[in-house]
Amino acid sequence: MLTNIRYLPGSLRRLVLDGADVPGDLASVTSVAEAEEVEPGSVDMTQPGVDAIWEAVRSMYATGMHPGISLVVRRHDQIVLKRAIGHARGNGPDDRDSDSVPMTPDTPVCLYSASKAMAAIPVHLLSERKQFSLLDPVSHYIPEFGQKGKQDITIYQLLCHKAGIPTIRADGVDVAELLLDSKEVLRLLYSSEPEKPGQHHAYHALTAGFVVADLVERVSGQSFRSFFRDNITAPLGLKTIDFGARGAVLNKLARNYVSGFKVSLPVNLYLKRAIGTSLQHAVEVSNDPRFYRAVIPAGNGVGTADECARFFQCLLNGGQLEGTRVLDPLTVRRAVAEVGKPEFDRSLLVPLRYSAGMMLGDTPWGLFGPDTSKAFGHLGFTNNFLWADPERATSVALLTTGKLVLGLHAPYLLNLLYRISKHCPKLSEKDQQEQLVTTGMV
Repeated sequence: MLTNIRYLPGSLRRLVLDGADVPGDLASVTSVAEAEEVEPGSVDMTQPGVDAIWEAVRSMYATGMHPGISLVVRRHDQIVLKRAIGHARGNGPDDRDSDSVPMTPDTPVCLYSASKAMAAIPVHLLSERKQFSLLDPVSHYIPEFGQKGKQDITIYQLLCHKAGIPTIRADGVDVAELLLDSKEVLRLLYSSEPEKPGQHHAYHALTAGFVVADLVERVSGQSFRSFFRDNITAPLGLKTIDFGARGAVLNKLARNYVSGFKVSLPVNLYLKRAIGTSLQHAVEVSNDPRFYRAVIPAGNGVGTADECARFFQCLLNGGQLEGTRVLDPLTVRRAVAEVGKPEFDRSLLVPLRYSAGMMLGDTPWGLFGPDTSKAFGHLGFTNNFLWADPERATSVALLTTGKLVLGLHAPYLLNLLYRISKHCPKLSEKDQQEQLVTTGMV
């Protein structure tokens, strides 16, 4: 049975929670790409298993914490689930009276920090092309970066949150607004002193992305967006994945909403440490058209659930999708290999496993559900999940529009991750090995 905020009186609910109004008939706000979903048995799943995964999404939506949710699950490079529920705009806490726009699996959504996984790929591609080594100092290509003890920080450390520049130090300046001025961000970062570079993980929520983009531009001679498009998204036929959004994509973009319990102080203290600003202001800026005219490589990637799942399918396939190769399998292996033992992250205050650009799953339970030690992907503020799991031959994109830390969603989210892992069973060791050989990932 669905347990949700529909059963609380509206006036009481809105005193303690920010959230969407959940209709009694969830089918009325559900979009299913039935023609694209394969029969579950053809990919070694069951219909009850697929139904259980979707029921978990419905239950998470019914909490009201996410006005819109889209989910795409691919297995053996086939679409098993391509669905959405709720609204892209028009049924959030601050726009209930507006005309509503249904959420679909083809609705573009801001990926926030999940952008990092995509922003790292141009760096790995330039390394593949021998234009630099990941062990080279960043300052060799960006001399200004080498100020105040940063001269030996490597590209590799930059990608795995060990560069010692987790935050932008700008006293009296609003960090969220500062993000719209990349030149000023870089000036501040390049003139800053690092915090024990190479010694521990401290999540670089926004900072490293700007340096990554500058590095790609200086080495390639192209703008970061152009390099990413010309070498990755355009060859793969991915039309919405971008850094920022313009034109038709911007017009279709889902709105982001503050949701969850109306307890701002602990949430804002945590987010101030991690990203440098409050929840409310971060969401306000992310709904500002100026935010999407900027290029914020670690924070304003945009994409649909369908295309994000295809992007991770490309990595799962060893760098190729539907016959088009954009990366060498060895490059993908470098991008997803763990950088060291699991470590307590000094910014996020939780233990995490990283690769050079990705967050990694874990056992017995990790970011992407139970028994996912081989999975790689990224989270994005706070309930966007993009990942691929080689042991299950799956790529998954879960995109949400509610932005919260404390809310009713947590047990439902955990249940959804559990059901994806459970009902997308691991391949046999023999089949896993054959897959690795086929994709060149051994």
